[in-house]
Amino acid sequence: MSLLRSLRVFLVARTGSYPAGSLLRQSPQPRHTFYAGPRLSASASSKELLMKLRRKTGYSFVNCKKALETCGGDLKQAEIWLHKEAQKEGWSKAAKLQGRKTKEGLIGLLQEGNTTVLVNCETDFVSRNLKFQLLVQQVALGTMMHCQTLKDQPSAYSKGFLNSSELSGLPAGPDREGSLKDQLALAIGKLGENMILKRAAWVKVPSGFYVGSYVHGAMQSPSLHKLVLGKYGALVICETSEQKTNLEDVGRRLGQHVVGMAPLSVGSLDDEPGGEAETKMLSQPYLLDPSITLGQYVQPQGVSVVDFVRFECGEGEEAAETE
Repeated sequence: MSLLRSLRVFLVARTGSYPAGSLLRQSPQPRHTFYAGPRLSASASSKELLMKLRRKTGYSFVNCKKALETCGGDLKQAEIWLHKEAQKEGWSKAAKLQGRKTKEGLIGLLQEGNTTVLVNCETDFVSRNLKFQLLVQQVALGTMMHCQTLKDQPSAYSKGFLNSSELSGLPAGPDREGSLKDQLALAIGKLGENMILKRAAWVKVPSGFYVGSYVHGAMQSPSLHKLVLGKYGALVICETSEQKTNLEDVGRRLGQHVVGMAPLSVGSLDDEPGGEAETKMLSQPYLLDPSITLGQYVQPQGVSVVDFVRFECGEGEEAAETE
């Protein structure tokens, strides 16, 4: 039997056909399965659409391809579909992650014209992730837009705070739909980590005032507009009778002092050092030269410190509001 089988194999090799009654069976032809719904073609233009959607939204290739297939290759509709799906997923993840401790965070500082905002967002993963930084940027821009709708005070500065709930309800901005809370859900959907919009502070000043600022461990990126990021941040509101060339440097030094010495109030130049005065800014030893008080540093500069804001990642909201 084995000899007969070998002979038949030899004949197949010679003639390319099977003899009648052959015991050898041909291999079954592969079956083809067909995609039931619309499928994105493999053309160069389709690949270009896929790459464009991927670059624009930051979502995975799989999700971008699914979006284009669902929307028949319409780029704009695919982008809308992706955001809606991510938002659904984000709300679901946010509910599951709610309560998980946020150990990391960033302070964001943004200044435009006479308005300065300081925002604080926190997360439970490494805060140097660019997607998280972009969320902080969006929160700062939303807070800035809110401030610019407020009426200016002609002869006095104005200062305000927004808690987590108030911050979440702000519009996301002219180029984004929905609220900052919606942007938070999108970010959670993309990253799968817990994040919170913790708080924000804003200051608007008229002519004759200046806002000094400082962010500790500051980092900037071309993709982050004019936003400065760090772990600590301070705004110091000064009144000055004339516009001095060194105001920016003085303001930065005052901000450094507020970050480093953590005063609770401004105090006055008449306060004596020591005792309860140690929590008053002007009577504290000057951070950069402890041989003098901050008040002694400020006096020759031709400015008067009238108020300040200090944010630190991880602290409670109540600690941010100074007297």
